[in-house]
Amino acid sequence: MEHTNSLVETIIKGIQEKKGHNIVVVNLSGIEGAICSHFVICQGSSPSQVDAIEESVSDYTREHAGEKPIKVIGKENSQWVAMDYEDVMVHIFLPDTREYYDLDHLWDDAELTVIPDIE
Repeated sequence: MEHTNSLVETIIKGIQEKKGHNIVVVNLSGIEGAICSHFVICQGSSPSQVDAIEESVSDYTREHAGEKPIKVIGKENSQWVAMDYEDVMVHIFLPDTREYYDLDHLWDDAELTVIPDIE
């Protein structure tokens, strides 16, 4: 669990590096049948910022945690990019797409941690 928490913190720093905002960590570890233990959800203001956030997370986790995503999908249109780190899934959205899918509230019993935006 300590490794997962460290990875989540590293992912958050990678998001913040490119001014990703509205970061929410969804703890799924207590939910039976969940595909991973954590979702890290954030958003960018434009497709180019979504791309920049994805690249930053990828670079930051490789440099600081020795981790690479197993798979990255959604880069074609950059409205919703998902990064699979096996036990942690990163979701980078445009605001309208995030609102539509509302992954933050998909599980009523999941613990949500809101990370304050940095200025």
